[in-house]
Amino acid sequence: MKIGITLSETNYANYPRWIKGDDDIDIVELSFTKNNVDDVNTCDGIVLTGGVDIKPENYTGYPNAPEVFNTIRDQFEIAVLARALELHKPVFGICRGLQLINVFKGGSLHLDNGAVKNAVHKKEINDKVHPVQIIKESQLYHIVNQGSGEVNSSHHQSINKLGAHLMAVAYSADGLIEAIESTHPEDAFLMAVQWHPERLPDQQSVFSKNIRDALIKHICNSL
Repeated sequence: MKIGITLSETNYANYPRWIKGDDDIDIVELSFTKNNVDDVNTCDGIVLTGGVDIKPENYTGYPNAPEVFNTIRDQFEIAVLARALELHKPVFGICRGLQLINVFKGGSLHLDNGAVKNAVHKKEINDKVHPVQIIKESQLYHIVNQGSGEVNSSHHQSINKLGAHLMAVAYSADGLIEAIESTHPEDAFLMAVQWHPERLPDQQSVFSKNIRDALIKHICNSL
C-alpha cells in the first residue's frame, strides 16, 4: 500500500509516523518543492496536511495572517486533490487540508476567527484542547462510535460557507465546523478534520486511532 502525504512546512514527520503505525505502508512525499503531482497516480490514498494559511484570492490583509504565504504549495495541493478525486482515491484532510478541500469545492473561510474564538482554538506554545460534538447521521460518528469528545486545536481560520457536496459533521461548542465529509456519490472517501489526529497526546483516542484505521480500511477496500 502506498499513501501520499503532502509536504508541510512544520512537523511533517508526525504525519508519516501516524499513518504508518505498525503496518507495512510506503509513504510517498507529495512535495510542492518537487512538483510531483504525477506521483498521485501511484498512490492508493492521499493525506492533505496542516500548515500555513491558504492565500485568499483577493488578499487585503487580516488579523493573524502569515508574513509569507506559500502560493506554490496552494497550487500544487489543489492539483493533487483534483487528481486524487479524478482517480477516485480516498482522501483525508487535516487542519489546512480541511480548509483546502472546502475552498476547492467552492466554499469560503473565516480568515480569522476573532479574539474570543482564537482563545479556544489558536495554538500558543502548545495545542489548545476543547470538546467537539459529532453529528449522529455521519460516517465520522460510525468511525469514532461516540457523539462527543476532546480534540486538539491549532488554527485561527475556519469554514464559513460549505463547499459543494460537503456536509459538516462535527462542531465545537462555539459553533465552528470541526469536520466535514463528502456527500458526492463519486467520491470514494473524502473526509477532513480541523484538529490534528497525528499529534493528539493520546494516540489511542478514537479521534486519532479510529480515524487512521478507517482511512486504511477504505484504502484497502478500494484496491
